[in-house]
Amino acid sequence: MALIKTQDFIESVADALQYISYYHPEDYIRALAVAYEKEQSPAAKDAIAQILTNSRMCAEGKRPLCQDTGIVVAFVKVGMQARFEGDMTVAEMVNEGVHRAYLHPENTLRASIVNDPAGVRKNTKDNTPAITHIEMVAGDTVDIQIAAKGGGSENKSKLAMLNPNDSIVDWVMKVVPQMGAGWCPPGMLGIGIGGSAEKAMLLAKESLMQPIDIQELQARGAKNKIEELRLELYEKVNQLGIGAQGLGGLTTVLDVKILDYPTHAASLPVAIIPNCAATRHVHFTLDGSGVAELTPPNSDVYPDVHWTPSPQAIRVNLETVTREETQSWKNGDTLLLTGKILTGRDAAHKRIKTMLDKGEPLPVDFNNRFIYYVGPVDAVRDEAVGPAGPTTATRMDSYTDMMLSTGLLGSIGKAERGEDALAEIAKHQSVYLMAVGGAAYLVSKAIKKSRVLAFEDLGMEAIYEFDVVDMPVTVAVSANGESVHNTGPALWKKKIALLAV
Repeated sequence: MALIKTQDFIESVADALQYISYYHPEDYIRALAVAYEKEQSPAAKDAIAQILTNSRMCAEGKRPLCQDTGIVVAFVKVGMQARFEGDMTVAEMVNEGVHRAYLHPENTLRASIVNDPAGVRKNTKDNTPAITHIEMVAGDTVDIQIAAKGGGSENKSKLAMLNPNDSIVDWVMKVVPQMGAGWCPPGMLGIGIGGSAEKAMLLAKESLMQPIDIQELQARGAKNKIEELRLELYEKVNQLGIGAQGLGGLTTVLDVKILDYPTHAASLPVAIIPNCAATRHVHFTLDGSGVAELTPPNSDVYPDVHWTPSPQAIRVNLETVTREETQSWKNGDTLLLTGKILTGRDAAHKRIKTMLDKGEPLPVDFNNRFIYYVGPVDAVRDEAVGPAGPTTATRMDSYTDMMLSTGLLGSIGKAERGEDALAEIAKHQSVYLMAVGGAAYLVSKAIKKSRVLAFEDLGMEAIYEFDVVDMPVTVAVSANGESVHNTGPALWKKKIALLAV
């Protein structure tokens, strides 16, 4: 009978969360390297190169793969014969591990969890509490699967209560384009089928813990209906041409994972949850012998890919740039930004609106500036700022007209903008630039200085001013309101259809 010591459990969880913050799973690195080699879309290939380069940099520097270090999800399977030392509950031990991991002084992770979600939404400061699922199983060990799930991908989760004879494939193919690029493809799709509504969602989440093996499945062929479904969805989703970061390309998903469970004769619950480019999960077992040992990925698994700016990139001096200059930029142009940019995301935008509604003066002059939608990780050692990749821009869409009316030249974020925001961008002859989601540490290296200008109490959601040098971005929406997230996937969907013929 195994005796699981409290400190072994807590330290294992803390170590696991630090580990997954900077190490991609080996299977993900291999799959992304394959996608890079076969990619024919220049924009998508560049984005994948940034993600792969960022992955290696994070492994070497032991800093987060993404500024959004996630909401912690733990699947804990407790053997019926296992015993725990002390009187802390499993959930309490998981939360203590989260607390220690996210406040680690050598690799501080961003605290993103807020309590009172329908009210004041106050940050808990240490990323607790985690979402902990506990199951009693046979045996005398404790099996733990732990993940840190980013908000951008989690927000794209879908659930449908289909009729028993409805097509699962048709539903998935309907909802995936609706998910846009805020989930930072290429990643995985987790699908849960059966059970009840909440069981289907759990199945989808747990399926994402499985290793990527679609190439092996393609090689040997399907042995059952679920494997047939995986292969069909993998092929059809990639035929959509959404591509890396939604820019259009050959690879949108690296794998499709499916778990199923018996369900009511009248029901067909189906859930889908995407995993982003910052795929973070690890599995370990405690048997009473001590803290779990986690082996870093072999350095040989990283491909020989080292992103450098394109020679065709346009260098932009943010101190002298004019609206006339921004109006000359075309969709898909690569820019290297040098100068000062402002930051601001959900909470800052809400506070700005409140101040404007009250007729109060704003604490920051936005005229002729660019705003970056980001919530950075705290700096450690000699960093100006921690990993600082973009957050999903559509969450700021409802504030677009308000912010552009302050004189902003443009905004920087990830993924597409909604139709209303596109119209407002065109009305103000503004631009929207896209940084690569999943390349947060790489992006942060372009940030040389950082200071808080306003709303310091909002923490990572405060308004900062960054001094940047050659910060890489792509023109995603030009001054006429045309979006590369519309034109790119449409173009590549046609090209993929021709390739198939």
